Amino acid sequence: VQLQASGGGLVQAGDSLRLSCTASGRTFSSHVMGWFRQHPGKEREFVAAIIWSGSRTVYSDSVKGRFTISGDNAKNTVYLQMNSLKFEDTAVYYCVARSSSAYDNAARWSSSYGYWGQGTQVTVSS
Repeated sequence: VQLQASGGGLVQAGDSLRLSCTASGRTFSSHVMGWFRQHPGKEREFVAAIIWSGSRTVYSDSVKGRFTISGDNAKNTVYLQMNSLKFEDTAVYYCVARSSSAYDNAARWSSSYGYWGQGTQVTVSS
């Protein structure tokens, strides 16, 4: 299974970016997809997830109201629309996927995901 993320870049504070990620694999079917991010020198942190069953979405408090996760279950594709970007959103963003469903709280744990993308850099200048 491969997760291919794209859409990162350099923007100014207040701008928007949209990240995309597609999971591919002959027999892979995702049940949860999401995004984590890692600031320089810090551990990876949860950003958002979408649980296809019921199309439930989960967000970290730091991005709630500014970021929107969406996607297409049939295409194993997830998007992260990031609005009102702040300097502190600067990080490497990782796409993640899980092949079984999860409770909302479990979707926040990095250990819940068996598949990780290579990361895409988002840089927000102040």
